[in-house]
Amino acid sequence: MNNQNKRSDPNSELYQAILTLRTPEELHKFFLDLCTQSELSAIEQRYEVAKMRYAGMIYNDILSTTNVSSATVSRVNRSLLNGEGMYEVVFNRLKERK
Repeated sequence: MNNQNKRSDPNSELYQAILTLRTPEELHKFFLDLCTQSELSAIEQRYEVAKMRYAGMIYNDILSTTNVSSATVSRVNRSLLNGEGMYEVVFNRLKERK
């Protein structure tokens, strides 16, 4: 069965498990155990691209200053424009902490 387009269950125990982690170090170690190094690098790259786009950096400047592919920048941009809005929530919460 092809689950490529099927959304995951937000009530999955995985998300509850993540919420039990208490420090950035615990979260990092959990993701090291959960993901391959390339998967974790891809997640980290997407987040960095999202920060740059959210800050107003243009597509071509992101491509010229990072090692990410144009497909990654496009994917992140689509998420920022048409996603669930959680990048904005996270960025605003981080700003409030400072």
